[in-house]
Amino acid sequence: MTPRAHEAAVDEAAATVGGAAAGRASGGGAAGGGRAAIRFNPFGAEFRRDPYPLYRRMREAQPVHRTMGMWVLTRHADVQGVLRDRTFSAGLIPQLVSRRAGQLARANVDRVVRLGEKSLVFTDNPDHARLRGLVNRVFTATEVAALRPRVEEVAGGLVRRALAAGGMDAIADLAAPLPVTVMCDWMALPDGLRAQVGPWTHDIRFLLEPGLMRAGDFEHVCDVVETFARALDGVVAERRQRPGGDLISRLLAARTAGGDALTPEELIFVCIMCFVAGNETTKSLLGNGLLALLRHPDQAARLHRAPELAGDAVTEALRYDSPLQMTKRVATRDMDVDGRRIRAGDQVLLCLGAANRDPAVFDRPDEFDVTRAPKAHLAFGHGMHGCLGGLLAEMQAQVVFECLFGATTSIEPRTDQLEWQDHSSIVRGLRHLPVTLHAAGTVLPRALPHAAGAARPAGAASPEASR
Repeated sequence: MTPRAHEAAVDEAAATVGGAAAGRASGGGAAGGGRAAIRFNPFGAEFRRDPYPLYRRMREAQPVHRTMGMWVLTRHADVQGVLRDRTFSAGLIPQLVSRRAGQLARANVDRVVRLGEKSLVFTDNPDHARLRGLVNRVFTATEVAALRPRVEEVAGGLVRRALAAGGMDAIADLAAPLPVTVMCDWMALPDGLRAQVGPWTHDIRFLLEPGLMRAGDFEHVCDVVETFARALDGVVAERRQRPGGDLISRLLAARTAGGDALTPEELIFVCIMCFVAGNETTKSLLGNGLLALLRHPDQAARLHRAPELAGDAVTEALRYDSPLQMTKRVATRDMDVDGRRIRAGDQVLLCLGAANRDPAVFDRPDEFDVTRAPKAHLAFGHGMHGCLGGLLAEMQAQVVFECLFGATTSIEPRTDQLEWQDHSSIVRGLRHLPVTLHAAGTVLPRALPHAAGAARPAGAASPEASR
């Protein structure tokens, strides 16, 4: 189903939170009888433009709400509680993918089913603990910090080009190419493979929302997963023979104390999901964060005066306009949340964006303030399924903000007519963000001849060396 078709279907069954709240009020609950109904439609154009007023009304009227066959949670404490509770399963998407695959009369669906079943994002314990224990040996703060010089080089080159042109589309010219280039570099992927990674990743990410796909879409994604996996098969085989300091080599070498290791296919799935789970969210973090700064000139001025505040600005951007707005869990036992009975088997939609604007946790939650004292935002999730690549995403955004605001005296939007992507209901991000840059004369890292085929990190295996 296309997003617009799904939007129409959802609109028919949209939530009437106000009416439910009125009923609760008449029974002695919070006041609110007679207030206008609130329709929860995450596919609507108004919601895409600005979901936060609706989140606020839902938190106030009925923070634990039943609609469209699922529960919707909007308070920080409730969302964090479910994320922390290991009796809530993350395995819904593999079930949906397996069901869709079973409806296709074709042979090459097994790989996409296994991708769902064996990916860190969708597994529960004990499988999740085993995979996470192995992958965590490589995704360390030390490893991510070692990537910073390369991130500075790539980001600096992209910003330098934009300065020379007097401006850019901050999405197409910076936010989109940076994370895919950095991950390709970390994996030391061959140049011939790099150009395909972006389109493949965009297609595969629809598996995160299988309900939005038509039969033809799902068949195409099956083909892309198979193609991507086969391409990585060759890279993994080459690294097994000639290991380097790259991510794939490090994952191949990862062992537990008992000698357990990732299987070849598990390693390939980790690599695929690094792109699928990381590219879109990092791109959206960069775009949403820059937009927040443009809409708050006083905060942008702080960054121009003191680019070292970039890390604080990234933290606030994650809270203020989270790239990942929602995630879903399934209850495996009966339990009560805010007096509402959630039954085993019920689906629970966790609104991370709403939780990050909860006034019970964040003072002045609808204000963007780069000097805000750090609090526990949920932009990267929480608990055992917390984002594996969160540190890398934060570091890339910090470097970009340092480069942009350190090298300019001002950054101005070229339009106030913004268009938000509509291919996902869980990720919030801009299609384009055209800006004008006024250079400050700061010297940036050397410009690169082409970011997509950039040089590899020190110690990474070279594809030419294997020939």
